[in-house]
Amino acid sequence: QVQLVESGGGLVQAGGSLRLSCAASGRSVANYVMSWFRQAPGKERQFVAGMAWSGGSTYYADSVKGRFTISTDNAGNTVVLQMNNLKPEDTAVYYCATTPVHTIVVGNPESYEYDYWGQGTQVTVSS
Repeated sequence: QVQLVESGGGLVQAGGSLRLSCAASGRSVANYVMSWFRQAPGKERQFVAGMAWSGGSTYYADSVKGRFTISTDNAGNTVVLQMNNLKPEDTAVYYCATTPVHTIVVGNPESYEYDYWGQGTQVTVSS
């Protein structure tokens, strides 16, 4: 089992920044892929960004490219989503999720079905 704990959400004005963290525990996630998703009220869950826990290529939704950056820490058990130039439409509950990868090459994180999810953290951007 893998446990994921998100932190860093909050209220910010448009144009501001927030930094979300997702810490994994329970077992090694070296061969896992992880992603951030978000869900706004009345809307479907949306992929935001993803990457392999071990590093490498990063993937972003078109709506956040150039504003959000996903990265891992040196220990490889925390993933950070740096969100800059936030917009009111970024308001949502943000979730991190992870799942094992059974291939040598990690594909687009958006294409995976995720086994483990965090509890979510609220991000609110005021206009």
